[in-house]
Amino acid sequence: MNAAGPDVQRRRRFEDLVGVVYQPVQRYLRRRADPSTADDVLGDVLLVLWRRLDDVPDDLPLPYAYGVARGCLANSRRGAARQERVLQRLAHEARPTADADDDGRLTEALDALPEADRELLRLWAWEQLPPRELALALDISPNAASIRLHRAKQKLKDQLGARKDEGGSGHTGVRRKGGAGR
Repeated sequence: MNAAGPDVQRRRRFEDLVGVVYQPVQRYLRRRADPSTADDVLGDVLLVLWRRLDDVPDDLPLPYAYGVARGCLANSRRGAARQERVLQRLAHEARPTADADDDGRLTEALDALPEADRELLRLWAWEQLPPRELALALDISPNAASIRLHRAKQKLKDQLGARKDEGGSGHTGVRRKGGAGR
């Protein structure tokens, strides 16, 4: 066996392959997609080539790379189409509103909070996530989720109280959909 280990040989083979296919595949992709998409797909192509390096024929690496690029571009287009369908569906769905927010105070109070607090409260109230699941969704500890939720609810209550004082009557409590106390 060669003095260089298998990992070094594999890396050298990949670097040689990239030297041969990079520019032609980049041109191929840029003729078929916008520059940003082409660059993203090129990264996917190189990843597939690395993972399937043993399948790349030594005598015809460029046609093989074109085939990989064709598949990666198709995947990218399917993903973009799925994303567009989701955006269209979300645009047509009604935004969730609170039952007692006819005058918009809850929406205004929520909008006055920092984005992190708004997202935490939405996950808790709209998605019905308890602190343990909030922790998982936000990548924080369950204890931190409980503390942040308590603080965010207090900030929202304070905002609602301030809005009530500014003009009008109405409740200042925060109700969870389906929660106790009805």
